[in-house]
Amino acid sequence: MLAKRIIPCLDVRHGRVVKGVQFEGLRDTGDPVALATRYVEEGADELVLLDVVATQEARAAFADVVAQVARALSIPFTVGGGIGSIETARALITAGADKVSVNSAALRRPGLITELSDEFGAQAIVCAIDAEQMPKGWHVRTISGTTATGREAVAWAQEAAHRGAGEILLTSITHDGVKQGFAVDLVRQVSTTVPVPVIASGGAGTVQHFADVFLAGQADAALAASMFHFGEIAIGDLKRQLQRQGIEVRLED
Repeated sequence: MLAKRIIPCLDVRHGRVVKGVQFEGLRDTGDPVALATRYVEEGADELVLLDVVATQEARAAFADVVAQVARALSIPFTVGGGIGSIETARALITAGADKVSVNSAALRRPGLITELSDEFGAQAIVCAIDAEQMPKGWHVRTISGTTATGREAVAWAQEAAHRGAGEILLTSITHDGVKQGFAVDLVRQVSTTVPVPVIASGGAGTVQHFADVFLAGQADAALAASMFHFGEIAIGDLKRQLQRQGIEVRLED
């Protein structure tokens, strides 16, 4: 069995890490390079770095910040935000990113996933999906969660994997920042119907929330921000508690 991954997420706006609730009310939580360095020391398996205003501001993600973070890291990291072409993705990978994450641009033009996968390999392409719970199921939203797409979340995850995404980053807008647990049912629906790893995101608040999404949700990795940024639990402590529940994780010697 592959070890479950713990992944801190750095949402970056204008060079600073921010965090909100349900994608709103963003507040400053620190410097991306300092936080990235801290998470490597704590035992993070990977990092995700998202430029949360790149799409809204119609620009590419921040290669300068990516390069600074890359110099501080010894673990893989994914970069997302405003990636809509092979050229933009190449600039970020050249700056040091191991993977690129596409979201809004892929929804506008799904063929982008295949183009990126063919160019860089599926292992370097993550499809990020922001889903909101509605009366008739989970639906995808775009442009930092501000716009409805009419797409059903599980179906879009399946299509993205079919088109060449090597991983799905699945965020519940409904659960984001609330710290009441991941959207376990949604994660399980996606994890059991796509042939690629699924990263669960949105709602982490306790160790048990991670255990639930790994066991009941069958997630391959779990991403969190608030509880790590604000020092509610160290990643090493989280991993040790998960290991005591029989969940395989990577621990530092």
